Amino acid sequence: MGEGELPERARLHRAHEVPGVTGAGGSAVSDRLMASWQRSQDYGVPLESIEPVFTGTYDEESLFFECGREVLTDLHRTLVNEPISLMLTDADGLVLNRLSGDTSLLRALDAVHLAPGFAYSEREAGTNGLGLALADRVPTVVRAEEHYALSLCTYTCAAVPVLDPLTGRLEGSVNLTTWSKSSSDLLLALAQSAAGNTAALMLARSQGRRPRPTPRGEVFRVETEPGSGTLQELSPAWTEALAQAERALTARRVVAAVGEPGAGRATMLAQAQRRARPRDRILSARSPAAQDTDPWLSLWSPELGKPNTAVVVCDVDTLPVWAADRLRALVVQASAPGTGLPFSVTAERFEDIPAPLESLVETVVQVPPLRERPDDVLPLARHAARRVRGRDVDFTPGAVQALRSCGWPGNLDQLNRVVRDAATRTDVVDVRHLPSEVLSGTPHRLTRIEAFEREEIVRVLTRPGVTMKEAAEELGMSRATIYRKVAQYDIHIPKG
Repeated sequence: MGEGELPERARLHRAHEVPGVTGAGGSAVSDRLMASWQRSQDYGVPLESIEPVFTGTYDEESLFFECGREVLTDLHRTLVNEPISLMLTDADGLVLNRLSGDTSLLRALDAVHLAPGFAYSEREAGTNGLGLALADRVPTVVRAEEHYALSLCTYTCAAVPVLDPLTGRLEGSVNLTTWSKSSSDLLLALAQSAAGNTAALMLARSQGRRPRPTPRGEVFRVETEPGSGTLQELSPAWTEALAQAERALTARRVVAAVGEPGAGRATMLAQAQRRARPRDRILSARSPAAQDTDPWLSLWSPELGKPNTAVVVCDVDTLPVWAADRLRALVVQASAPGTGLPFSVTAERFEDIPAPLESLVETVVQVPPLRERPDDVLPLARHAARRVRGRDVDFTPGAVQALRSCGWPGNLDQLNRVVRDAATRTDVVDVRHLPSEVLSGTPHRLTRIEAFEREEIVRVLTRPGVTMKEAAEELGMSRATIYRKVAQYDIHIPKG
């Protein structure tokens, strides 16, 4: 990159090299930092002093905020005499809380608006620890002279993203800020520990649901012919989404299928692509962990633009901004002039798609969750059971009612897991073969003890012919207590 191509912040950095300051000097600036400076300049962030936006609104009842606040409060007790400020931010960089026993540091942070209620994303405040950690989704330290805005160069910030352990969705970050002369290595270690403890606490309080599998180890997983062997003739809600995607892909428009994880976004795109261009080969690449992005891209990106090849990139909302930039460049380079490229993506929400890829999207298709498609539950359940057993598996009326009544927060992934487990144990799936997660709809998070208690109540009550008196005796409860617990856990056990 020539001198004229450098962002203004980099030229200023070179001109005012400060000997002895980590990261100072043009030659020591990493490509990642340079890219962040360039984005900050493109966002129009002022160099001298920033004015972050104050919103003052955030969700204090979220599981992330509840767990993060508890973890940071415990950590603060051990660091109360240290010049460190501990903060929790949401996924957009909004500062949710701030803890510090150093009043001079707090006054200084107030002066630059690094305080609850202010947005400190890269777009709002330029290169800073929490903003860069959220943009790239990796643990990050931004030291002194590495900040974009000069008014922040007296601080060192370490931030670590926190992902929901069930969905993998970016919830926010843990950010630790201190004076620039303090040890950044210790700061990052503390931030990583706090972020890990926050995610672990979130998992422990999430009703015993299964954590999302880590992307590591699947970096080279590129699926060919996704959607093959799946059902296509389903409810009008599914059919309408499929038709919308088919029309867009036929016209060679870039499509984004958005909706809840597990709703069938990639399957719908693959089915639509198969209808639009029956002879095309279809590749589906699932976004990896941030640190694995380079080998992931190098594996499948050469397929872009090849004749009769369509590509679906899943979960692009989990990609760091730099990776989205690189992917966009590859797509644009591979696109034939005037013909477009058979390329589509999935994400939970359109607004979470990184800006470089968002600008490519020409059609957005909303894929409804399974709870909004109750007529699809039984056909999908029968299909899942058939794939496990190699033949049709029956479902009793009680099991059918339970399956249709479930809210399926995990969508098709949860339905497939439940049905596979039941079908491996019986030829006729009944209510007693279904887990408690299907038979209860309690809205609040359960402790481990509550989850165990619910499981035991469901296990006993789904036994064929059991009476409430017999259940009470086995559980060691009175009948009144069982009735109260059934209501408390919103347990519904169909008859038949």
